[in-house]
Amino acid sequence: MRRREFVVTGGLATAGLMLGGAKRVLAAEAAKWRTFELTTKVEVLKPVGVTRIWVPAALLNETPYQKTLSNTFAAGDGGTAKLLTPFVGEPGSDVLGMVAAEFPEGVKPSLTVTSRISTRNFAVDLMGKSEGAEGSHGKKTSNTSAKSKSELEHFLRSTKLIPTDGVVKSTAVQITANAKTDVEKARAIYEWIVDNTFRNPKTRGCGTGDIRYMLETKDMGGKCADLNALFVGLARASGLPARDVYGIRVAKSELGYKSLGANTEVITKSQHCRAEVYLTGYGWTPVDPADVRKVVLEEPPTGRTLDDEMVKAARARLFGSWEMNWMAYNFAHDVELPGSNGKPLGFLMYPQAETAEGRLDCLDPDNFKYTITSAEVA
Repeated sequence: MRRREFVVTGGLATAGLMLGGAKRVLAAEAAKWRTFELTTKVEVLKPVGVTRIWVPAALLNETPYQKTLSNTFAAGDGGTAKLLTPFVGEPGSDVLGMVAAEFPEGVKPSLTVTSRISTRNFAVDLMGKSEGAEGSHGKKTSNTSAKSKSELEHFLRSTKLIPTDGVVKSTAVQITANAKTDVEKARAIYEWIVDNTFRNPKTRGCGTGDIRYMLETKDMGGKCADLNALFVGLARASGLPARDVYGIRVAKSELGYKSLGANTEVITKSQHCRAEVYLTGYGWTPVDPADVRKVVLEEPPTGRTLDDEMVKAARARLFGSWEMNWMAYNFAHDVELPGSNGKPLGFLMYPQAETAEGRLDCLDPDNFKYTITSAEVA
């Protein structure tokens, strides 16, 4: 059995906290840090030949809303595992980290990954003046420095599932036609998505994030990896750096939303993708139009509309604010799994496994098999 640990440390950052779309606290120090421990246990029940397992690690850099304290792991007897951190430290890095394990034929493949993180609720005060405002890292923000341009260009690029040309570009132009500032552009895109999409309960997992297909077919249903990817693509096509943040819900909502939390310690199917957009003068700003549509569909009692008071509160709060009962993994797209014979993934948010017969279905944890649990430890 082999075990490794990856530790990230750092200081506090200045930001804001919005609760219920109304109350604002301008210093993030006023928001309480909560510490969670997540344990992912993976087994491959029918191994054939060499078996490989990949599990996403907790976000490898510190943000105003999350500090990753450690990623530890243990492979079953006969297996080897290591933490891979490709591209971390490069400008505009997706801070992708994963634990990769390999098992020879004839052993029972199993892998346990434990991530310990601290989170706190986070918001950016978009009511203040942008000039001289503090950004999401507590520093004066600007797009003018060479370093900032290099970093932000990474989050303007097209990916396989998030193109920025064609129907995505033309749609973005229409949506933002009357917007003059970064904030106005981002809000116009956010409101358009809330008004024109819906959460489809039949979508497998969190969706695929194929936004060109959505816009060309006008099939605007999906889940978080679809709807929030649509925000990212439209923002990038409008000249706003934006990124998906892939993660998982770790605890119940403290703001009264049963649909926006993990309500048991078993969170195996609680994966959730959020989004961030970089706004001049404010820095990285959280958004989540997909969760507004989740409140519409799932918040009891069912049958809510956009005019419902709880939906309106969620709609106001989720432009510029996140409740951090959630853990971030990475910002990555077009992910190649080291040692895999399969195609690149659109994103890495679920455990993955592969045998000599091919890649297993990551959305079938009972046959895969894997479980993820979460516990608040401080």
